[in-house]
Amino acid sequence: MKIIENNGTVSECPQEEVTHVLRHSAAHIMAQAIQRLYPDADFAYGPATERGFYYDVDLGDRKLSDEDLVNIENEMKKIVKENLPFKSFILPREEAVKLMQERHAKYKEEHIGDLPEDAIISFYQQGDYIDMCVGPHITYTKALKAFKITGQSGAYWKNDSKNKMLTRINGVAFATQAELEEYEKQMEEARARDHRKIGKEMSLFMTDDLIGKGLPMFLPNGYTLWQELENYIKEKERKRGYQHVMTPCVGTVQLYETSGHWAHYKDNMFPAMEVEGENFVLRPMNCPHHMMIYASKPHSYRELPMRIGEIAHDFRFESSGTLKGIERGRHFCQNDAHLFVTAAQIKDEVSRVVDLIFEVYKDFGITNYRCVLSLRDPADTEKYHPDDEMWNNAESALRDVLNDIGIEYTEEIGEAAFYGPKLDVNVKPAVGAEYTLSTCQLDFCLPAKFNLTYIDSESNEQTPVVLHRAILGSLDRFMAYIIEETKGKFPVWLAPLQVKVLPVSEKTMDYASRVYEALDDAGIRTQLDKRNEKIGYKIREAQQVDRAPYMLVLGAKEAEEGIISVRSRDTGETESMTLEAFIAKVKNEIATRAH
Repeated sequence: MKIIENNGTVSECPQEEVTHVLRHSAAHIMAQAIQRLYPDADFAYGPATERGFYYDVDLGDRKLSDEDLVNIENEMKKIVKENLPFKSFILPREEAVKLMQERHAKYKEEHIGDLPEDAIISFYQQGDYIDMCVGPHITYTKALKAFKITGQSGAYWKNDSKNKMLTRINGVAFATQAELEEYEKQMEEARARDHRKIGKEMSLFMTDDLIGKGLPMFLPNGYTLWQELENYIKEKERKRGYQHVMTPCVGTVQLYETSGHWAHYKDNMFPAMEVEGENFVLRPMNCPHHMMIYASKPHSYRELPMRIGEIAHDFRFESSGTLKGIERGRHFCQNDAHLFVTAAQIKDEVSRVVDLIFEVYKDFGITNYRCVLSLRDPADTEKYHPDDEMWNNAESALRDVLNDIGIEYTEEIGEAAFYGPKLDVNVKPAVGAEYTLSTCQLDFCLPAKFNLTYIDSESNEQTPVVLHRAILGSLDRFMAYIIEETKGKFPVWLAPLQVKVLPVSEKTMDYASRVYEALDDAGIRTQLDKRNEKIGYKIREAQQVDRAPYMLVLGAKEAEEGIISVRSRDTGETESMTLEAFIAKVKNEIATRAH
């Protein structure tokens, strides 16, 4: 593909850069379409992204509808057909400012002011649209063959919440129509798996802006699932010597000043609340509380390792544009724990944490993941606690442990916690980008800040090392992951509704009621569908909406013979058996947590 550079020369674009140039050019073509439809629009930034492009636009008080987005896409198609040439030119700073003023482009004018004095200010023009840009671009609009407007969102000018909220219009572009069609198939699959859609269908959780953005509420079905996950991980932890605690959701600002979170994490915390002359904050994490539990009494080396666990409620002020159901909210519950250990115990305890992570992944059938050793960026003196010796010791210690226990991992600079390096286990979900599910962090910093000590075997005072670890991450995010992986078709032990009893007609309602009561008495989560609906409708709803693992279809034959017809959600097959045999089968699947 031929491209045009900002100096006006035409050259051949390397194949690996073709898609980026197409997407960059698509942003300009979209801006031109917006300008034609809304002449007063003022444009901010419009870059290419990994999978598409966007443009941030000031549309005044106008709110775009889905129909407006379709109109923009159709106008883009007209511009492509017009086959307008892209032309580039360079202007001196004063002339560049004058051009932007003439075009009422105040954001571009401000951007010029942000550039170095010696910056080359280049422009690209196609038809009546002019944009300040470094390029390169396609030579003619007709080279853009496969694109689609995908949606809109809000974005602050310069990503600063003090500035005006602009409208971000998003799109995707590909080199071929076939690639676009493949992308649309992936998006269709993503929509089918979206935990927010499934959560609504299955009545798992809800949100309401009157309560607050990013503050989900778990409904009875969702809370049942939540409790099963809580019981599961607590049982695992108890068997490994963890002691569970409960600590408050608030703490003083002084607590977080002591830990260092106030200096490093303040912008991600809810504002402080003054009560009786003391400042409190909703806690974003639990480690300071657990540090204080440890500090509440003296300790001997004989007590270590000391493992403190909590399913803890935390609050972080995430920007509204990043919120996504229960995958990313402003309130969430961490499967958190802090392990207070001696230096000699680091290897064994990290190894135990890693074993627990992989055991849990095996239980849930999670196989697509990778391990990352997250290190600090030494150049970032604001984000990280300033102690080179501490960092070198901590990073070397964690790296040595991972090597000794034979974990395959990659290293990533700048991803450590502010107080120490960590092992992150990133999962690749069925759709979407990977994200961190489990983590184990090595901390020499906070124990010293809180003056934590223990008496060693020679009666000397020592500072313990702390491992911060989360196996399920947050229960909320883990639930979102499981919902999307299974499409809501949970294994029996997790399913909010394990069995749905479906009488064929009123004539078999008495028998169905007795079956229901027997299942309920056995501790199996069961519902009896008493509605006067056709059995085909009841089956479809139980299978597609409730996603119940088992449906018991009870007609005259079943009532007469005292048996049940068991329909499997996963196979669609029906099998006749006694109620006693079925109860034993389900209880075994629950007890073994079969998946």
